[in-house]
Amino acid sequence: MGGGHAHKLYRGGQSPVHALPPHTKLVAVFAFVVVVVATPREAMWAFALYAVLLGAVAARARVPGGFVLKRLLIEIPFVAFAVLMPFVVPGEQTRFLGISLSVPGLWGAWNVLAKGTLGVAASVLLAATTELRELLLGLQRLKLPPLLVQIASFMIRYGDVITDEMRRMSIARRSRGFEARGVRHWGVLAKSAGALFIRSYERGERVHLAMVSRGYTGTMPVIDEVTASAVQWRQAAALPLAALLICLLGWTL
Repeated sequence: MGGGHAHKLYRGGQSPVHALPPHTKLVAVFAFVVVVVATPREAMWAFALYAVLLGAVAARARVPGGFVLKRLLIEIPFVAFAVLMPFVVPGEQTRFLGISLSVPGLWGAWNVLAKGTLGVAASVLLAATTELRELLLGLQRLKLPPLLVQIASFMIRYGDVITDEMRRMSIARRSRGFEARGVRHWGVLAKSAGALFIRSYERGERVHLAMVSRGYTGTMPVIDEVTASAVQWRQAAALPLAALLICLLGWTL
C-alpha cells in the first residue's frame, strides 16, 4: 500500500478510537448507519439519542464538535432536496406562517435530514480517526474485491498529482493574463479540462507500463496485515449495539 497519505478529514491523535483497527471501525460505522436508517422516522427522540452517542464517540476520540460541524457542510445538496419536499410531495396539507406545506413532505424532509446528518457525522468521525492507508488496509481485511481496493489506492496516490497539475495549469493561465469572468471564458476552461484529462490518461499509461515492467500481474502484495482482538471488537461494537437498542425501543414504544 505504500506510505501513508494524510487527508483533510483526518485529525491525528492517541485516543482509544484512533487505536482501534480500521476494519472494526468500518464495520461499526456501517452497522450504525444501517440501524439509523431502520429507525422509524416518527421516533424523533431516538435520533436525538443517536446524536448523543456520536457526541460521546467524538469526545472519546478528542475530536472537537466544530471540526465535525464544518465537515457536515458536505450534505448541503441533500438539505436543499429536503427543504423542497414539503412543497412538492402531495398529500395532507398544513399551514405554517401562512405557507401551505405537505405533511408527508415534512415527514420525508425530517427523515432525510435526520438520517443523512447522522450518517455523514458517523463517516466524518471515521475519517477523522483513521488514515486513508489504514482504511484501505481495513477494506482489504474485510475481503473487499482486490481490484476495488487497488482502484481506491491509486485514486488516493494520484489524486494529489492531478490536483497539482490543475494548479500548475491555473498558474500558467493567470500568468498569461487569463481570468474566468463569464460565459465567454468557458471555452478556455473546457479546453483546459480536456488537456488535463489527456495528461492524466497518459500519466496513467506510463505508470501502468512501469508497474508491468517491474512484474505487476494484476495483484498488489499485502505489506501489512491488520488484526483485531476480541476486546477491540467489543469496543467497536459498543456504538452499533447501543444504537440497536434505541432502534428496538423506537419500534416498540
